[in-house]
Amino acid sequence: MNLAAAFSNSAEKCSQKTAIFWGESEYSYEQLWTESLAVANSLQNKFVVEPGDRIGLWLKNCPEFVPAVFGIFLAGGVVVPINNFLKPDEVNYILNDAGINVLITDATMAEGTATLTRLRLPLRCLRAEEFGGLPATSSSFKLSERTESDLAVIIYTSGTTGKPKGAMLTHGNLLHNVDSCRQVLQAVGDDRFVVLLPMFHSFMLCVGVFLPLIAGGSMVLVKSLHPQKNLIQEIIHRQASILPAIPQFFRSLTGTPSGLKLPARLCVSGSAPLPAQVLKEFTERFSTPLLEGYGLSEASPVVSMNPLAGPWKAGSIGVPIPNVEVSVQNEAGQMLAAGQTGEICVRGGNVMQGYWNQPEETAKTLHNGWLLTGDVGHRDADGYFFITDRKKDMLLVNGINVYPREIEEIIYHFPGVKEAAVVGLPYPRKGEQPVAFVAATDGTKLEEKALLQFVRQKLADYKVPRRVVFMQALPRNATGKILKTALRQSALASNLTSATTD
Repeated sequence: MNLAAAFSNSAEKCSQKTAIFWGESEYSYEQLWTESLAVANSLQNKFVVEPGDRIGLWLKNCPEFVPAVFGIFLAGGVVVPINNFLKPDEVNYILNDAGINVLITDATMAEGTATLTRLRLPLRCLRAEEFGGLPATSSSFKLSERTESDLAVIIYTSGTTGKPKGAMLTHGNLLHNVDSCRQVLQAVGDDRFVVLLPMFHSFMLCVGVFLPLIAGGSMVLVKSLHPQKNLIQEIIHRQASILPAIPQFFRSLTGTPSGLKLPARLCVSGSAPLPAQVLKEFTERFSTPLLEGYGLSEASPVVSMNPLAGPWKAGSIGVPIPNVEVSVQNEAGQMLAAGQTGEICVRGGNVMQGYWNQPEETAKTLHNGWLLTGDVGHRDADGYFFITDRKKDMLLVNGINVYPREIEEIIYHFPGVKEAAVVGLPYPRKGEQPVAFVAATDGTKLEEKALLQFVRQKLADYKVPRRVVFMQALPRNATGKILKTALRQSALASNLTSATTD
C-alpha cells in the first residue's frame, strides 16, 4: 500500500463525489484522479522523472496542489512541499539540498520562479495551469509501484533557528498517521475538512489533505481569510464539520458577533501551543469542542490530542493518538515518572526515517528507537502530557530552570493582551533574564508596570520578566509559530540587556 493507491481506492468508490470545494467551484474525485495521472504521465515522459527523484512543489493553496502531490507519487517521485512565503534564495537552498531539478509551480509564483531559474540551472518547471490539458496516459507511461518503506515526502522544518532540515517521511509513516488521526477524530466519508492553513505544512498536508481524501471525505479549501466574516459564511455554506487551525485563529473567532454559530462538529488546534486563556474564551463563546493536539514534522506530524470524548485538560496536549507511544525522559534516556519534567519522546510507525543527507543530526534526534522532540514537559497521573517549553528555550536564571511558556500563560490572563512571547537574554550577574514581548488587542493601551505587577503576584520573583517590549504584532513564520529567534536578535540589537534591572 502507498498513498497513491489509497487515494485511488477513494477515487474508485467516490468518483462523482465532490472532493474539493473551492469558492463556487467543485472538483470531483474522478477529476482529481484524472489530473493526477496526467501529471504523472508528464513527469515521466517530458521530465524523465525516475523513482525516488525529488520534485519540488511551490504553490499557494489551490485545488491543483492535490493532483500535483498524487501525480508525483504515481510517477514514483518524492514530494518536497516548499513554503510559498520563502524568498528565492531560501527556496534555492532547499532545491540544492534535496537535489531538485523539477519544480511544480504556477503563475502566482512567476516572479520567484524566474529568479530561481537564474540562480539554479538546470531547473525545469511544470505549471499547474497546464494540468487540464495534459494527456492522462501514453504508451510509455507506467504507474510506479511504491511500497510503505519508500520515501514519499521530505518536509523541511520551519527553520526558526539555523538552516532548515529535511524530515524524510515514508508512505508508511504518513499512512500510519492518517489512520491514527482518522480514529481519534472519528472521521468518516461525510466529513468536510476546512483547509485554511498552508497546504505545504505537515499538519495541513496530513489532516487537511491526506485524511479527508483517503477517508472519502471532502476538503473545503478556503480562497481567502479576509474578511473573516466571509470565511465563517463559507464554513456554514459548505457545511464543514472539522476545522483544523492554529491558536491565533481560534483567538480571533472569540471576537465574532455572539449570534454567529460554528457549524463544525469539531475544532482542532495545532502547529503552536494553545494558551489556556484562549481555550477558556473559545469554550465560553462556542459549543463546538476545541481540542489541542501536538505534533512535529518529524512525526508525520500528529503525536497526541485531547480525546474527543473528553476530558479535555487546558494546557495539555492530551494523550497519544492510537498506535503511538509518548514518554518523558531525562538526559541519560531514562524514563521519568508522572509529574517529573524531562524531554518528550515519541515512538511509532509515524516517526521519520531521519533527516535528508544529515546523518549526524539524525543521530542526535533518533536515539534507541525514540524520536527526541526537543520539547520539555511532563505526564500527569491520568496519562495526559503537558509541554512546558522548548528544550533550547529554557532559561537558566541564577542556575534555576525557567520555562518561558509558564510566564506566557500568566501574561495571557492580563486583560488586553493579544499575543505574548518570553525569551531569555544574557545578563552578566545572573546568566539569563526573561524579557517579554507583548502585543495588545486593538484599541487597548497596556502599561508595563501594571503588567509586571500582575505577573509578580502569580510567579516567583526570579521568573518575572525584567522588561516588557510592546509591539503591534509579534513576528511569526508561515505556520503561525512565533519567531523567538527574531525577537532575541531584535532585543540584542536594541541593547535591552543593559536596560534590564534587578
